[in-house]
Parts: sequence; C-alpha cells; structure tokens
Amino acid sequence: MKIVGIIPARYASTRYPGKPLISILGKSMIQRVYERACESKLLSKVVVATDDERIATHVEEFGGTCVITAPSHPSGTDRCFEALQLLGEPFDYVINIQGDEPFIVPAQIDELAMVCDGSSELVTQMIKVSNEESLFDPGEVKIVLNENQEALYFSRMVIPYLKGVDQSQWHLHHNYYRHVGMYAYRSDVLETLTKLIPSSLEKAESLEQLRWLQNGFKIRLVQTEYESHCIDTPQDLERVLKTLADE
Repeated sequence: MKIVGIIPARYASTRYPGKPLISILGKSMIQRVYERACESKLLSKVVVATDDERIATHVEEFGGTCVITAPSHPSGTDRCFEALQLLGEPFDYVINIQGDEPFIVPAQIDELAMVCDGSSELVTQMIKVSNEESLFDPGEVKIVLNENQEALYFSRMVIPYLKGVDQSQWHLHHNYYRHVGMYAYRSDVLETLTKLIPSSLEKAESLEQLRWLQNGFKIRLVQTEYESHCIDTPQDLERVLKTLADE
C-alpha cells in the first residue's frame, strides 16, 4: 500500500494563533511533527497542508514538503483531500496526522498504517480508559465497538451505563476505550466524505466521525498504548513539557 501522511496546519487558531510556528525546545511545533512523521517506516511521503504562506515558507526552510490549500475548509478531513489532489500522485491511503502533537511517536503512525490493507475504509485509534476522571470527562470521546473492532458509536457521554455498579468503579467492570484522534482514510472514501453534509448526530455531539457512521461507513479501531499530547493552548504546552520532564 502507498500511504501519504498529511499534516493539516492552520495559522489562525482561535485559542492559540500561530500555533504551528511556536518554538518548543528550539524547534517549531510543525517541524517537530513533520520530523516525527518522517520517521514512520510505512509512510511513502509526508506533506504539510496549510492555508498560510508563513507556515509554508517555514516548512520549506527546514526542508519539508508543503502544499497551500484553501482557507475555507471546515475540517482537517477536507484539507487533507485538497492536499491529496494537489500532490497529483496516486496514494491508496491518507493518514491525517495532527499538527498539534509535536511529540507523536512514529510507531503510533505505523500502528495505524499496518491495517490500511485495501479493505479498511477508515481507521482510527483508541486507548483503554484506566480511571474514573477520563471516563467521565466530556472532552474525552468514548467508543462503543462491535466484535469486529469497528465503531458502533462515539460519544462524549459514557456508554454503556452499568446498572447496579457504583460509577467510580465502572472502568473496573467493563473495558471502556477513548478515542485517539488520528485517522487513516482510503483515498476513494476520503473523496466521498468531503461531499457529505453534516448529520444530526454530528451536530449533537460535535464529532465529525458520527457523520460517517450515519452514512454507513465502517470505522476500524486499532488499540494503542501511546498517549497523545495535544497542544491547543499555551497552558497545554506548559503541561506537556512538565510531563515530559517528569518521565
């Protein structure tokens, strides 16, 4: 399989403007993500997709590959599809690599790429919930699976409800999983996804993947042990740096 890793990178972040260009221990965030992605053993190519000339210039300066996409895309999925078109090369799959995870582990990308076998329409990752705080945090998206490791539903609420069990003990009586938001799209499926209109479940939970499920697409889940370290705010950066220093 020929797989391209695309890193969407917007300059105009509401909570952290210019986020891709912030310096983290001497390197910009986007450079760190790019270099980590290039260490993947299963990606054929890595490219940054941005709508900003400042980011594009910076990527070119450190020797990376970049394409300029439209500023109007509502999601990273749409930006990935335009980037794929601009590359003008045939790829079997696109992996959408989060541009705000500068410490992503290359092996985590390969975990996802390994199941891009032609039959999988969409693939994403999950990690087992190990404590009550994560389980009941609405910012942590939980997943309900079928026996084929395919998503039945994603929710900010806890599903299933465990009748007769104290909520503080739920994670000890059932295997709950939370979503780790890196996606692999089969290229033909990616094109179709960009033509779907927002669905009722997507609007209710503010989760794009529910649009795909409502339209009949299958989302395969791969379990990972790697924690994600997403940086949305300056406070997130401080927290991540402290976590890394303590490890």
